[in-house]
Amino acid sequence: MSGCASTNTEKGAAIGAIAGAILGKSTSNHKDKRLVFGVAIGSIAGAAIGGYMDKQEQEFREELSGTGIDVIREGDNIRLVMPSNITFASNQSYITRGFHAILNDVAKVLTKYDKTYLSIEGHTDSQGSTEFNQNLSVQRASSVKDYLIKQSVLDGRLITIGYGETMPLVGNNTSNNRSINRRVEIQIIPSKA
Repeated sequence: MSGCASTNTEKGAAIGAIAGAILGKSTSNHKDKRLVFGVAIGSIAGAAIGGYMDKQEQEFREELSGTGIDVIREGDNIRLVMPSNITFASNQSYITRGFHAILNDVAKVLTKYDKTYLSIEGHTDSQGSTEFNQNLSVQRASSVKDYLIKQSVLDGRLITIGYGETMPLVGNNTSNNRSINRRVEIQIIPSKA
């Protein structure tokens, strides 16, 4: 258990560092922040960020209750972990029918709280070739992005990243563990003023 917590903490720190690099930490580079994502969105003043993200987190928890999606708060960011049993068929990148309703609920909250950027991240287990897994993770992240755009989430708020098999949550030594590692995560990052 402590191994998982350590891994998740380290992962959160790494993602935070990536998000910081993408979005920038100083208030002097607003133009650069928006160029990475392709759109200027409203920003949140420093003191208001916590409250804004608290409300968004609560709405995600309400909308996604009982769906199997984990809502995890990491500082000012929110991470949605979407496991393979509700997202994609094995070795496929098309969204399963049951996942549509869940993504509709995600989009509903994202359109209401539009002062955030989203990093959609695909992950696989270690079965198959590294190249296949990398491509599959990119395709899955892109499928989620395309679906969210169809649900009125602005394209310019979204980036996709495929991690392939490089960021497992647990060892890939059992079929249950491999199913845990096959997932899509959405990092929700506030646009800071």
